[in-house]
Amino acid sequence: MQTEVVIAGSGGQGVLFGGMLLAQAAVEEGKETTWFPSYGAEMRGGTANSTVIISDKEIGSPVVLKPSALIALNELSLNKFSVRLRRGGILVINSSLATAAPAIEGIVVVSIPATGIADKELKDVRVANVVAIGAYLKKSGILSLASARKACEKALCDKPKLIPLNQKALELGYNHQ
Repeated sequence: MQTEVVIAGSGGQGVLFGGMLLAQAAVEEGKETTWFPSYGAEMRGGTANSTVIISDKEIGSPVVLKPSALIALNELSLNKFSVRLRRGGILVINSSLATAAPAIEGIVVVSIPATGIADKELKDVRVANVVAIGAYLKKSGILSLASARKACEKALCDKPKLIPLNQKALELGYNHQ
């Protein structure tokens, strides 16, 4: 089984970190994975996206034309990338910053106010990306929450004070109704 996930948003929203976190969680489960980051020259405020492929078998190419999942952290990214989603795919929308889900037949939509949850519950909007990833993990079942928690420890080993915050953000997204 192979799953292709695109995480898209603006520079500064943690799009690249989110992709790296998903890829590391796949490694924790012994799966094959690729992580392909892409960002505009502006960095903070410009467009950014990460493509992560998770598979039980060897991955031929990191390039994905029709992903099976999209985590859209803002309206611009939702509009730009949702048209590429594969039928039967999962669309996670940060409803704090993206207001309308496009009408795409055969797509499962998960709407979560990730920025609002990060701000209200954790007092740090910088982890909205991780809240959205938690929601994706719950809906897809592709990776366990435990693997994602371990991935936080590895990805943030040089910033240990941020590990509990990110792990809590994962849990809030995972447990969101």
